[in-house]
Amino acid sequence: MSILSVYLASSLFVVTLVWFLFGRKKGKLEKLLMCWWAFSGLTHLVLEGYFVFSPEFFKDNTSCYLAQVWKEYSKGDSRYAGRDSAVIAVEGITAVIEGPASLLAVYAIAKGKTYSYVLQLAISLGQLYGCLVYFITAFLEGDNFATSSFYYYSYYIGANGWWVLIPLLISYRCWNKICEAATNGVETKMKKKIR
Repeated sequence: MSILSVYLASSLFVVTLVWFLFGRKKGKLEKLLMCWWAFSGLTHLVLEGYFVFSPEFFKDNTSCYLAQVWKEYSKGDSRYAGRDSAVIAVEGITAVIEGPASLLAVYAIAKGKTYSYVLQLAISLGQLYGCLVYFITAFLEGDNFATSSFYYYSYYIGANGWWVLIPLLISYRCWNKICEAATNGVETKMKKKIR
């Protein structure tokens, strides 16, 4: 349980830091989005990056926190302990591309950059694609990778479900914002032509 406590405490620290330091002039929704992208980006870079680039993590008998996280998580999905190639590929793409892009999204929202919605949509679609590959490959292989139903529902479903639900909501919002901006741009061009 101490592994989960450390993860939750460090996540809460990051979210609180982003909320108060970078979101001073932003509305609540923008602050929440920045917190999500900071949490998501650091999770992808640090946790998933460690998994991808530490192939011997399961043999690590030291008290390395990140190795312990993946040993614990493997109770919910033993493909991690077995270094399944599909899992490594999904986690590698997530760590190397989506991690830094998520942190860029924090910056883009904080600074009001024009590419913010396109970036958030792209990352969200990448996360959704990764989750689909993750869940579909498990299903095709029998979906029998957890040591118990507790670990299956808390780690495999519960921990990953957020990377389905939240990116779906963000994708929907970004799609609407992009369409709204495109419509406003067309209307502005039409008005200029009429004059």
